[in-house]
Amino acid sequence: MDLVTVLLAIVVILFLANAFMNQKQKNYKNFPPGPKPLPIIGNVLMIDIAKPYKTYMELSKTYGPVFSVQIGMTKSVVLCGFDIVKDALVNHADVFSDRPQILLKIFNNYGIALSNGENWKVMRKFTLSSLRDFGMGKKTIEDKIIEEAKCLVQKMKSYGGKPFEDLDIINAAVANIIVAILLSHRFEYEDPTFVKLINLIDEGIRLLGSPWICGKPESTEYYHNENLTALIGNLFVAAMETTSTTLRWGLLLMIKYPEIQQKVHNEIEQVIGSAHPQMEHRKEMPYTDAVIHEIQRFGDIIPHNVPHAVTEDVTFRGYFIPKGTVIIPLLHSALRDKAYFAKPDQFYPEHFLDTKGDFKKNEAFVPYSIGKRSCAGETLAKMELFIFFTTLLQSFTFQSIPGAKLDLTPAPGAANPPKPFEICAIARR
Repeated sequence: MDLVTVLLAIVVILFLANAFMNQKQKNYKNFPPGPKPLPIIGNVLMIDIAKPYKTYMELSKTYGPVFSVQIGMTKSVVLCGFDIVKDALVNHADVFSDRPQILLKIFNNYGIALSNGENWKVMRKFTLSSLRDFGMGKKTIEDKIIEEAKCLVQKMKSYGGKPFEDLDIINAAVANIIVAILLSHRFEYEDPTFVKLINLIDEGIRLLGSPWICGKPESTEYYHNENLTALIGNLFVAAMETTSTTLRWGLLLMIKYPEIQQKVHNEIEQVIGSAHPQMEHRKEMPYTDAVIHEIQRFGDIIPHNVPHAVTEDVTFRGYFIPKGTVIIPLLHSALRDKAYFAKPDQFYPEHFLDTKGDFKKNEAFVPYSIGKRSCAGETLAKMELFIFFTTLLQSFTFQSIPGAKLDLTPAPGAANPPKPFEICAIARR
């Protein structure tokens, strides 16, 4: 077959594909607007693959807060701005609560994060009840976090103020909390088994089986090794990655803004002194609480959210969205919404303080998402962040290597971790 014939065949294929897509779109006259897709590949060439949310934010300026993009042959609807995201995930929670079919096929509809239907309902209920049974939100878990925070402090002190990268030890400290919940055990940070476990989490490999479930009527249908293995994998990833990444952003930002770090030090001295930080202190520490919230907002760990899908045909904000359509509720757009945050692109703890210096809530603060698919471990994560952060700031002044340039640009990837950096932890006591 000569080159001309091959090229002609390609043109015909592209023409037919384009005709197919156009015909399909005619069935949905009120589908959200978006950039015109190329045959076969859709809008791939115009999207920042490393950070798609940046492209989506630009597209929203042209097409509005509800628009469509096409990746390959798959059309998705992007939701921008807190009001739009809330309207979909809270006011229309039942319709926007599914996960896309492609994710269900990849992960066999197992676990909690990437499952639908009755399995998701059973696994979520089981997860919440189990975490409560293990002490989530109670003093027993708080004590485990306090002890782990002490271990992390000792590890940082061992560097004697010399530069080190914090990724591995913070990952290990946070992972030890979920290990303590599930296994009633903690690992030393250098333990080969523990290091391997954390690496498996990072690589997305199935982690553990769970033989401790029995006696329930639906056990053979839902409580089997594959489902529970996926569930525990979800818990490890959610409990370790997001919290440890937030803490790393926190240390980087404290180094970048030493005047803010000093204000946190001052409040810790006034409220806690040399006692061990506990959750009861948080209500007396509005500035530190505001700083932690702003770290989460500015760090913007999961900018795209986990993709949703609509459970049925729906008309939303005047647009028709057919059943099964992939939905991207852009958390980045809520956390940087100018209508709710005065300085959305700056690190500004005053976003969460009133004129009297008291802590104030902001409903657009949605790092854990909102609605039926919000993070099941939100309570645990908040406890970890407050205790770890205040314990570290009580114990150290964090500095950069002399002459180092601090880059607040996130590292490449679907999430937004900070780029690797070395820190110096100077003991304060």
